[in-house]
Amino acid sequence: MPELPEVETVRRGLAPVMEGARFAQVDARRGDLRWPLPKDFVARLEGQTVTGLGRRAKYLLADLSSGDVLLMHLGMSGSFRVTHERGESAPGAYYHERSKATTHDHVVFHMSNGAQIAFNDPRRFGSMKLVPRAKLDDEPLLRALGPEPLGNAFDAAMLARACAGKKTSLKAALSDQRVVAGLGNIYVCEALHRARLSPKRRASTIATRTGAPNERAERLVDAIKAVLQDAIKAGGSSLRDHKQTNGELGLFQHNFRVYDREGERCPTPGCSGTIKRVVQTGRSTFFCPVCQS
Repeated sequence: MPELPEVETVRRGLAPVMEGARFAQVDARRGDLRWPLPKDFVARLEGQTVTGLGRRAKYLLADLSSGDVLLMHLGMSGSFRVTHERGESAPGAYYHERSKATTHDHVVFHMSNGAQIAFNDPRRFGSMKLVPRAKLDDEPLLRALGPEPLGNAFDAAMLARACAGKKTSLKAALSDQRVVAGLGNIYVCEALHRARLSPKRRASTIATRTGAPNERAERLVDAIKAVLQDAIKAGGSSLRDHKQTNGELGLFQHNFRVYDREGERCPTPGCSGTIKRVVQTGRSTFFCPVCQS
């Protein structure tokens, strides 16, 4: 499933063709994705202008002139393909090529600027929902989300408070969207390696007994921000499903230090360790047992 950097890459690819443009025509070619589309989905979109395109965690949020927000999630295999006068493009990038079968183009936006934006989703785990902007804070999909890791408010003190007293592993805590929004398996593994912290370490150990941040929390926050920023610059990580709106693949997978590197030598200078894989909460965790403690 695309994580924060991949979704942000898609947002940046869609913004130039969506912001300031009007939905001239909307084709909803099936009535459901992961969940049923609103019965008035087409009527509430057509004629409306996209006043801004944002992101919250792994969700895309298109503000509309009507006061509604179009909430979009890529799911496991969803991607956007943009076609306009300059040809076809796609925001994002993937290691395995995305589906080009138009039979999986479930929703197509025809924009007033001539762009055609197709949402392609073979597995149909993606979703689209219309929410009044005034009620966005109460939206069930968003209200329990933790802080944005690239936001100014996210710091060591905030992360330490969220982890204080937790008996779960650090890997599990960081994967919890209520603790930090937008992180997933790839970037949790990568951030923990950069911070030299074991994924098996108890989450509470990054805080003092009073809940204040210690040196581990400082290192971890710096690592989270750095790995996300590096991944966004590289267009995200292209594994099985992520692809940019211009059809290009993300490149950050070539910079993985530990993810999917089982059996390889640890890239930390001076470390003699070998990358190991273990399973935590049903997901593969990659780490160096020597320099991560």
